[in-house]
Amino acid sequence: MPRIQLVPAPNYPFVTEVQIYISHVNQGGHLDNAQLLTLVSEARLRFFTWLSYFESDVEGTNIVVGDIVAQYKSEGFHGETMRIEMAPTDFNKYGFDLQFRMSDKATGREVALGKIGIVFVTRTNRKVALIPAAFMTRLRQL
Repeated sequence: MPRIQLVPAPNYPFVTEVQIYISHVNQGGHLDNAQLLTLVSEARLRFFTWLSYFESDVEGTNIVVGDIVAQYKSEGFHGETMRIEMAPTDFNKYGFDLQFRMSDKATGREVALGKIGIVFVTRTNRKVALIPAAFMTRLRQL
């Protein structure tokens, strides 16, 4: 299988910091791959909060994660604070990719690149929905 090669976004308008706790570390002594998703999910929630939305109410719709991909650049270790940057990219009528870059705050060492496929769904029947126009207007202001 060919290796995933991601290209960083040109800029990341949102930044947050999350510490790696001991519960995020596996037997190999570094950030566990499942826990990477936990940290990125926390950052995603903060991204929507930064835009004044809840993931369960983005202009009357919910969001769901359609897919996620990550490319590791180095290991993350207990006690390090991860700087997680996010940028919305690759829009379609039902969603967009939320690209992320994770790096160690103290050294700048890049730990992971990735993207999360965000899909909008109706709150009542959980069917795919169009991206709300007001939300798109908000993103264009970034």
